[in-house]
Amino acid sequence: MSILTMEHISKSFDSLEVLRDISLNVNEGEVVSIIGPSGSGKSTLLRCATLLEKVDTGTIRYMDDLYAVQTRGASKAVYAPPKMLRKIKSCFGLVFQQFNLFPHHTVLKNVMEAPILVQKRSKEEVRLEAMEILRKMGLEDKADAYPWQLSGGQQQRVGIARALALKPEIIFFDEPTSALDPELTGEVLKVIRQLADEHMTMVIVTHEMPFARAVSDRVIFMDGGVVVEEGTPEEVFDNPQAERTRQFLRNYQQ
Repeated sequence: MSILTMEHISKSFDSLEVLRDISLNVNEGEVVSIIGPSGSGKSTLLRCATLLEKVDTGTIRYMDDLYAVQTRGASKAVYAPPKMLRKIKSCFGLVFQQFNLFPHHTVLKNVMEAPILVQKRSKEEVRLEAMEILRKMGLEDKADAYPWQLSGGQQQRVGIARALALKPEIIFFDEPTSALDPELTGEVLKVIRQLADEHMTMVIVTHEMPFARAVSDRVIFMDGGVVVEEGTPEEVFDNPQAERTRQFLRNYQQ
């Protein structure tokens, strides 16, 4: 089953065209990694998929629900009404580069807040589930700590726990290790790999090439706002068809 479908997406900031006619499909249980140089449009694509930015043209669908649609002859995409957007927002979670935790909330409250406020679920039910997720993240003993008392790797694991607490159909990771040193990077990638083993549907923007190769079902290489190449990790990393992909991977391996 397709969880996310994006068709013919374009996005500009003033005169700068950041995404150009991009199409992307993510199926249930699939892990898709998006790689490419800085400025290629990877993070903007994720922001458009999660309503942090609005597309100029194209269609976005979550399962059977249209998020944004461009009808034949229309010059711009039209977004669903607020009630539908709220429903669609519950389909996905987003893990940011910079953690974005509430500094004045404990770890447990950071994880519990959205399910209670947004999904209107019972506090006791959410608390039990949140503690179970923190156990899974290796953070059970940090439930009463505040973000400033945690390492960067621990903070990012709280960010992942917060996304999981909403029971999303799909989680987006926007360079989840870019703010971490190599040792802390490893502990976060281990958690994401565990989610992949559990068949969590994920889209991961990453500069960690060995990780993308190991964890992904499909890899997308972007440059200049377009998808240059797409395929299995073996196809993209071992036998890239586009010269631009080969150049990028050569530079990365130097």
